Amino acid sequence: MTRIFDVVEYPSEMADEIVHRFPETGVADLRFGSQVIVRESQNVVFFRDGRALDVLGPGRHTITTANVPLLTNLLGQAFGGRTPFTAEVYYVSMREFPDRKWGTPQPIIVRNPGVGLGIALLQGFGTYSFQVKDPQQFVTQLVGAQGAYRTSDIETRLRTMLLSKLQDVLGETTAKSNVMELIGLTEELGAAVRAKSQDDFLAIGLLLKSFYIGNLKPSDKSAEELRQMGMLDMQTYTQLQAADAMRDAAQNPSGGAGLTAGIGAGMGIGNALSGSLAGMTQAGQTPAAAGAGAAAVPAMPDVMTPSEAATFLKVSEEDVLAAITAGDLKARKIGSAFRISKEALQDFLKG
Repeated sequence: MTRIFDVVEYPSEMADEIVHRFPETGVADLRFGSQVIVRESQNVVFFRDGRALDVLGPGRHTITTANVPLLTNLLGQAFGGRTPFTAEVYYVSMREFPDRKWGTPQPIIVRNPGVGLGIALLQGFGTYSFQVKDPQQFVTQLVGAQGAYRTSDIETRLRTMLLSKLQDVLGETTAKSNVMELIGLTEELGAAVRAKSQDDFLAIGLLLKSFYIGNLKPSDKSAEELRQMGMLDMQTYTQLQAADAMRDAAQNPSGGAGLTAGIGAGMGIGNALSGSLAGMTQAGQTPAAAGAGAAAVPAMPDVMTPSEAATFLKVSEEDVLAAITAGDLKARKIGSAFRISKEALQDFLKG
């Protein structure tokens, strides 16, 4: 026997639910005079035949043609005012959903004027919050006939929208400020992302309440990862790979001094590459083009001292000796001195 609902309500806090459909499957059999109870933090979107008829705010609502006037046209004259009819009732949470997490799955490439390569790789994370502004628009565009629509169903889409706007804002800001200055503007950047994102949120019936940048820092990508991303030519890659190898040797329990960790990207890449890029530029120029004061970079000899190898690696002699002691760099000891072949150095750079 068909059940006719005289009272419809959803007494839930809807902690992670944005929309809950009543009933979750099928349709509800209602009639004129049925009661719909809506709590303070809820709105109800009343549907029939796939069409949104009205939005009901907090309170107790009696289904009448006065409350839902479009029913008259859809049902015709109700016999005795008690004719049952089918409908769907969508409860929509109007509360704010706070502390949603966002983060950069891949570094964002930005300009870094006047430092090294002139670019940097930034990673960041933070929180945002949102709430439903137009329940009918949200249900119509996103929910469809689902029995429940949770925050997890839309978070990927919202994060993608926010990261797209963050990338735009960073691109605009780094046209005027370098990365060091940028990291000190997290509040201003957050406000700019919020302003840029608002129209996209409103288009699906949402309101972006807040967007906070908890941390914005240079990426710690290695030279190999940067090369795979197509950001380094071979010579720059070789020099950075050597620096990574020195860093790894420094972390080896067998000892040895190395370079500071994290020179692979971000602000550090600019400082680490400033000397090597200058050498690259000179190596690619003719004496006439380089000017009278420019000196050509010498070719790598077949056999080198640790000091000469350190010059090509752009590290200290102590770093090279540490790599030899750790067994990472092959060298032959003649008397009290080490000699390193060109092939051994190249093998070391290849890892």
